[in-house]
Amino acid sequence: MQIHCLPLPVPFATETVNTYLIKGDALTLIDTGTKTEETRQALVHQLAQFGYEIKDIETVVLTHHHADHSGLLGEFSDRTNIVGHPLNEPWITQNVAFIQKYERFSASLASELGVPEAFIEKGLSLTNTLKLACKRSLTRSVCEGDEIAELPGFRVIETPGHASTHIALYREQDGLMIGGDVLLARISSNPLLEPPYEGGEREKPLLAYNHSLRRLAEMPISRIMTGHGEDVTEVEKLVRERLQKQQKRAEQVLQMIKKRPMTAFEVCQALFPGIYQKQLALTISETVGQLDFLEYNQKVKVDSVSGVLIYQSR
Repeated sequence: MQIHCLPLPVPFATETVNTYLIKGDALTLIDTGTKTEETRQALVHQLAQFGYEIKDIETVVLTHHHADHSGLLGEFSDRTNIVGHPLNEPWITQNVAFIQKYERFSASLASELGVPEAFIEKGLSLTNTLKLACKRSLTRSVCEGDEIAELPGFRVIETPGHASTHIALYREQDGLMIGGDVLLARISSNPLLEPPYEGGEREKPLLAYNHSLRRLAEMPISRIMTGHGEDVTEVEKLVRERLQKQQKRAEQVLQMIKKRPMTAFEVCQALFPGIYQKQLALTISETVGQLDFLEYNQKVKVDSVSGVLIYQSR
């Protein structure tokens, strides 16, 4: 089995996304890049270097639903198998009812988090990225422990946090992992807020992400081929550094709240004074993650005043 990294340009801060061409019994691509002409042309060019065209890809496996990993799905043949976690489905099909639910969830959450009316129009949802996404359905879904016939030796590891849909592919024989965005060499993956899928309370993505990281640190992983940037080889060391950094930020938030009770939006302003206005959805996700972490560890308590959540130290 031969694995080739195909880095493709994407219109996000990461600038490129790593997709992987795997030549085995079937021709498989891991992730796709965004739905842009620049990304498509780059994929066409890089496939041609190996003597292939897009139509030759027999299976696409998604690590998660974000547009830089799934956006070009519409370019593939109807005969191409699309494989991923079942929670990908409403995102990659752009299911209207689900997207409307996401928008309602984001608007309601914005009010609870104390986001002023002047910022509400910026929104907490990331539906603006849907123009770079696809409208395609899964051929089949995979979950924890499943094997993918086209990738013998690999099994699916669920690694939620950055996205609820996130999976990694792990080959126990040599410790190789194709990891998507679960652990990146130079930047931390942002656990993004998502609506609940089956009703009930919202997801708490940072708690899920920390669990995924700790799980990686306990596995005999020799190398992670990542979704952005270079490979990761010292997995346990990097996980420890990322968790320490996150705990340091949580302590920073706690010290703010000890001075006075605050809304999540007020914490967000203090944490990200230079960028919160331009990147509200991303920065508020990070902020809420730290507050969820502190609440889970019983460092803060939450009261509701006129529907707005107020965080105060215990």
